[in-house]
Amino acid sequence: MAFAQKFIVADDHPLFRAALTQALRQVAPQAEIVESDTMAATTEVVTRHPDADLILLDLHMPGAHGFSGLIQLRGQTPEIPVAVISGSDEPHVVRRAIDYGASGFIPKSASLTVIAEAVGEILDGEIWLPEDLAKAIGESDEEDTRFAEAIASLTPQQFRVLNMLTEGLLNKQIAFELNVSEATIKAHVTAILRKLGVHSRTQAVIAAQKLEVEPPKVES
Repeated sequence: MAFAQKFIVADDHPLFRAALTQALRQVAPQAEIVESDTMAATTEVVTRHPDADLILLDLHMPGAHGFSGLIQLRGQTPEIPVAVISGSDEPHVVRRAIDYGASGFIPKSASLTVIAEAVGEILDGEIWLPEDLAKAIGESDEEDTRFAEAIASLTPQQFRVLNMLTEGLLNKQIAFELNVSEATIKAHVTAILRKLGVHSRTQAVIAAQKLEVEPPKVES
């Protein structure tokens, strides 16, 4: 197997990034490992490293809304596989991660050996899931599949606009944030409504709430 030589580790917890790096060294001791701790930093890193072999992505990164980070990366660089790393490992979350284009789902509770094994299989082109979850996630829901396809059809810029709509920003504010004209944002919103099959901004925001994921419970 040809081991990947460049990984992007996107997680906001330094200790877990260090653990992931250690697991990756088991797979490819000489690999270059690039780290990021926010969604904005991750998209910048991916832009600078389009030759990365794998992105390891925490679902609950600052700046991401549930699956929005995964979908944004799949749209930005569809040729780079993304493995989701998360403490939210309920079967329905795992199912949706795969539906939205993840090449694997690795629970944060996994051992370093299991993480290394998962990465190796993903680099071989497999979709990796823990054995117990692979049996539990079932088939894709037809409605979820249609929604996943609709979200995947958005351009990266349209996806950014949708995220900002969910935050309650007006067209003028979104235009300022993205440094484009208000007319451009209106065109994006029109395209978003058409692709999602809805008729208003409010309906688009409600649809986008399907992307949310409950953060994992913190043990006391």
